[in-house]
Amino acid sequence: MKAIIQVAKRGSAIRAARDQLISGRGTKTDFFMLSFESAKSLFSALSPVRLELLEQLRAQGPCSVYALAKEADRNYSNVHSDVAKLEELGLVSRTQDGQVQVLFESVEIHMPLAKAA
Repeated sequence: MKAIIQVAKRGSAIRAARDQLISGRGTKTDFFMLSFESAKSLFSALSPVRLELLEQLRAQGPCSVYALAKEADRNYSNVHSDVAKLEELGLVSRTQDGQVQVLFESVEIHMPLAKAA
């Protein structure tokens, strides 16, 4: 499964998902969609260090936040905050025993560029 992250107007991701389901193409969802209203809000929520944590966690597999912080050579408190934000966004989940994990094989970021005037 992959995560698709996009910059789009409010509600456009919901309309696209609804249209896909109505057309029958979305019977089996193999992606997770996350939408931001601006590039600024996207990169505020998904900073480079958070994206690195996603990559590190995907490579390492399910683990504790402490083990992730140790492997990433970062302060536990900062990693804990970053993991909490990634969990809030739906990019990180917890196993039954409380370990954190990334269920996605890839993350795609789609950001349209401004049209020329």
